[in-house]
Amino acid sequence: MSSRRDYYEVLGVSRSSSPAEIKAAYRKAAVKYHPDRNPGDKAAEESFKEAAEAYAVLSDAEKRAQYDRFGHNGVGEQPFTGFDSSVFGDFADILGNIFGFEGFFGGSRRRATGPERGSDLRVTVSLSFEEMARGVERTIPVAREESCESCAGSGTTSTSGRETCRACGGRGQVRLSQGFFTMVQTCPQCGGAGQTIKDPCSTCRGSGRIEARREVKVSIPAGLEDGTRVRVLGQGEGGLRGGPPGDLYVVVRVAAHDVFVRDGADLHLEQEISAFLAALGTQIEVPTLDGTEKLTVPAGTQPGDTAALRGHGLPRLRRGGKGDLVVHFKVVVPKKLSGKQKELLLAVLKEEEKPGVFKKVRDFIEGSA
Repeated sequence: MSSRRDYYEVLGVSRSSSPAEIKAAYRKAAVKYHPDRNPGDKAAEESFKEAAEAYAVLSDAEKRAQYDRFGHNGVGEQPFTGFDSSVFGDFADILGNIFGFEGFFGGSRRRATGPERGSDLRVTVSLSFEEMARGVERTIPVAREESCESCAGSGTTSTSGRETCRACGGRGQVRLSQGFFTMVQTCPQCGGAGQTIKDPCSTCRGSGRIEARREVKVSIPAGLEDGTRVRVLGQGEGGLRGGPPGDLYVVVRVAAHDVFVRDGADLHLEQEISAFLAALGTQIEVPTLDGTEKLTVPAGTQPGDTAALRGHGLPRLRRGGKGDLVVHFKVVVPKKLSGKQKELLLAVLKEEEKPGVFKKVRDFIEGSA
């Protein structure tokens, strides 16, 4: 069972709360537990990340619907990825700039000016049980932003590239006086970078990136567990200002099988067998992922006994080789017997008759004749 707390409990809201109420609860939690306000407090830091994780799901209508239906299993991993500026941008400006504690919300809002790595992307791929067992290669459509080839991601066609922003003098911020208050805002000219682009690239309009849709081939190893993430290096978003691209994470979802039940690399199968054959011993054919295989049933097999076909399970990812196919015998007693069958069974019982149990069985058979 997952040890993660319920996301609604984390934010202190009900399941019927509106998006605005969830957003307000997240703001309150982030202000309370922000690391800059609680230096060295590991518990506060974990609470801050926990609130961010909860909000990442509950603020997204699709993810929230999946979570409401399936819980944490419905949304998979939601790792803390940093401060959500889309939620706290205006909030930080109001508190930080007016009252003079910009560092409370993560420091200056001036942007980096050097190369910056692109963001990671995440996609989900669904596989049948058989595809998981043998491994597959999939071609996945990925929509992403890539470094502009025309300007090599720099955003400019000029050799000198950038120059100090004249509006803010390279500070990335400008001060505005409004009556009693002096407010600090991100420079509208350079967007907080402190620099402006000379001769913007006509292809990307100075952003250094362009939107693209690519087909990415992904090799999915055999035997992966449901929910496993496959990392594809360099197939995420393009970097900023010539920085390296991020990675692509492919989340593998595996459908359940109609016959087999998985336990790690082992497969389990329930096989019905006649009580007569269980008593005498026999050889039967059982289904496997690769067809059918013969299996010897020892004489005297009891209900619930098992036998294993070695190496007929799933690939072991770390140790190599394959797991086993474990067959669980379900001994079936016939509901009706022919006259000949009853006669033969009575003869057997007379051979082994003992006071009590066997006499009752014989009387029962004779009474049903």
